[in-house]
Amino acid sequence: MSQATPAPWFEAAWAQREEELYPALFGDLGPGIYPLDMALFSQVFGQSEVDPRWLTHGVFESPPNAGRSSWLYVTSGLSNAWEDEQPEPDGDSGLGLELLLETPEQSPWALRLLRNFCAYQLLLAAERFAGQQPLGPWDRMRTGQPITGGDSLLQALLFIPAPGFTGPWQLPSGRFEFLQLVGVTLDEHAWGQAHDYQALQQRLAQAGASPLVDPTRGSVL
Repeated sequence: MSQATPAPWFEAAWAQREEELYPALFGDLGPGIYPLDMALFSQVFGQSEVDPRWLTHGVFESPPNAGRSSWLYVTSGLSNAWEDEQPEPDGDSGLGLELLLETPEQSPWALRLLRNFCAYQLLLAAERFAGQQPLGPWDRMRTGQPITGGDSLLQALLFIPAPGFTGPWQLPSGRFEFLQLVGVTLDEHAWGQAHDYQALQQRLAQAGASPLVDPTRGSVL
């Protein structure tokens, strides 16, 4: 979006997501958004320059409530339609998705992981990594270490359409969906590669290992 001051429709879409849609879906959004910062882009991704608009993106940490026992982490900003001169309600809003992660307890690692992937998605969309496309449903990757940064068998991620928050969700600027991160073990990742990742998700769900990410769990295989 080229305007120095965001257009009213753009601000209305942003406000609707954070002030109406997210509270309706998730309840209490915690103490406020945890925004991305320059240190994340430089230290984690080796970036010396960023689009200043990226620093308005961030993650909410939503505690359990009467309808949900999990802690829920969700990005806000990826669905901002920065590049649109006019609203396109029948198209994608921004990147057309927001990222989501659920854990059984409050987890600083989950907040850190989702902030990192919010930044990574922005960099992918900006073509900072040649030949790599933005993350989408059924993408997967090995992380090279436990996803907690500590001691866990979960050393890979599967990205699934969020089963508890099926979209698309409508904003004045367009539609978006939630892409949920699920932690998997290396043998589960290998099984999905050899068979089918949607079949892997079914096995994980049947075992209670998805979509909730419990870093203490063992393999379901």
